Amino acid sequence: MRIVFLWLALLAGVNVYADKIEVVDARGKTLRLEQPAERIVALAPHIVENVYSAGAGGKLVAAVSYSDYPPEAQQLPQVGSYKTVNYEAVLALKPDLVLGWASGNGPDVAQQLERLGLKVYVDELRTMEDIAVAVRTIGTLAGTSEVAEHTAQQWLHRYNTLKARYQQAEPVSVFYQVWNDPLQTLNGEHLVSDVIRLCGGRNAFADAISLAPKINIESVLARNPEAIVASGMGEQRPEWLDEWKQYPALTAVENQHLYFVPPDIIQRHTLRILDGADLLCEQLARVRTD
Repeated sequence: MRIVFLWLALLAGVNVYADKIEVVDARGKTLRLEQPAERIVALAPHIVENVYSAGAGGKLVAAVSYSDYPPEAQQLPQVGSYKTVNYEAVLALKPDLVLGWASGNGPDVAQQLERLGLKVYVDELRTMEDIAVAVRTIGTLAGTSEVAEHTAQQWLHRYNTLKARYQQAEPVSVFYQVWNDPLQTLNGEHLVSDVIRLCGGRNAFADAISLAPKINIESVLARNPEAIVASGMGEQRPEWLDEWKQYPALTAVENQHLYFVPPDIIQRHTLRILDGADLLCEQLARVRTD
């Protein structure tokens, strides 16, 4: 098992020498630990969830707001939000590792924590495979590699099964709506676009310049998607999705292809994203058969 793990670690940019650990993060920075981390602070809800998936949840000493999965994560002390970190609170916990999020926290947070003498690893997950790599890397950093590797392998098997099922499917144009006011979507670099591609779909705004652009109704009408898939704030279908019925000429409206996927299972960079992918793939399959 250790030989297999070492080979996979090398593929993920991880070096392990005895108990010493060396990894390269999303910034291209090399992080070295003399031994596996025992006190971890996670600065994004998806990172908290991935720490638990890697078998290292018991080493978490703090999280940020909205870190609500798994349920035990809700009992962790909070050190702010992913956008606003309380540095004093982080320091008081004396972590030996802080896990950050590049596009969520922004570059200043990691830099400030490092200036304060803390070890920081920053992630930025843009593809489905990145999630498995993240779980494996956390397992390496926390000394829980066997659990992390087993979990990642099981997840990748499920992912590849779903991918094989839809890789020859007829493309479907999808407008993914993050919010209604302001009207917002995601571009082709975002992880959600990778989920859409997995299901044989095509993001209608893949060519947008920014990761989460604000757009106008006219641009949606011009691109005339075959399906509109809404996000929202929780488990319930947002009422504003039905506002598109004002535009019956839209192909998605004409054929009643207005769908919803709960954001926690499609926008969070965690293993649960395959639950969202299952649902989205079923929805796009309906578009093809109608």
